[in-house]
Amino acid sequence: MIDFIAIKHHLDYREESKMAAQKRLEKGSQYADFDVDGDGVVSDEEIAMSKEMMRLENEDKKADAQRNMAWFALFGMLLYPFSVVLAEWIGLDKASGILGDMAPTYFVSVAAIVAAFYAKETFAKK
Repeated sequence: MIDFIAIKHHLDYREESKMAAQKRLEKGSQYADFDVDGDGVVSDEEIAMSKEMMRLENEDKKADAQRNMAWFALFGMLLYPFSVVLAEWIGLDKASGILGDMAPTYFVSVAAIVAAFYAKETFAKK
């Protein structure tokens, strides 16, 4: 006859031994944020979830930085002609001439930056 009580005690003991073998977090541990369910043990699933959250946060920061760069470039493109007019108005004829000579290269470069940003955004949505 099979002794089910003895088997259950054996399985309970194995489970307790297995749990004791896991590393428990110390109070105030730098890894406590990874312990989502609050059991004091950081499981593989919790680590994977934390990695995914960090990846998403980094992608979000990268997208914000790229968006800010594109806006900065657009504002620079709009303010560039104003700087030429301002230099002329102040009486800096040579400066306004140099700024005017640089304009074609500047506008093409900034347009390439902005176009690359919007092309990336379009392809990312598809």
